[in-house]
Amino acid sequence: MASSFDVHVRICGQEIIKYDLEIKALIQDIRECSGPQPVLLELNSAVKEKFIQLRQRIQDMEQMAKEQDSESDKNAIMTETEAHHKQMLSNQTAWRKANLACKLAIDNREKDELLHGGDSSVRQRKATKESLVQTSSDITESLMSISRMMAQQVKQSEESIGTLATSSRTVLETNEEFKAMTSTIHLGRKLILKYNRRELTDKLLIFLALALFFATVLYILKKRLFPFI
Repeated sequence: MASSFDVHVRICGQEIIKYDLEIKALIQDIRECSGPQPVLLELNSAVKEKFIQLRQRIQDMEQMAKEQDSESDKNAIMTETEAHHKQMLSNQTAWRKANLACKLAIDNREKDELLHGGDSSVRQRKATKESLVQTSSDITESLMSISRMMAQQVKQSEESIGTLATSSRTVLETNEEFKAMTSTIHLGRKLILKYNRRELTDKLLIFLALALFFATVLYILKKRLFPFI
């Protein structure tokens, strides 16, 4: 019969058996668990996850059975699926019983500790208080250290702001000096242009004066040398 099963059906069956064995092992761990409650909760969480995976694979096998062409293969797979489903229900019952037994054992142990371990509980509470005091002291010291660091950072920021302000004033003063120098250069340029124009005018006047002078000399020479012309 197994030779006629599809490869996927065999793989699904192997995974179902694997999850079933893992659930049984976890249920045994719950039976043997002596606490505390967080350990039991962690084990139960693992069992729930395995049951979800097991239920999904059983549903997959049931769907594969419905997709079989051969009626005999379909019936065989459905029979195997039903057996796995019954085994899952049996594991759920065993899980509930193991939880009840474990919780009862934990409750009894806690009662015994309360009745016979008073001194130990007092010492434990004292140690817990001392630990809390030490932790509080460490936290306070850390906060003070952080506060000092923040104060130092604020001081450095103030110094940086002061440096930036000084640099800004220096830049503004330099800018004003550049503006004054620009005004001076502009004024000097105007004076140079004015001086150049005046120099040109003076040269022109000198040229006219020389021309007039030479014309006068030539006129005088002409009258003396050639009086009758």
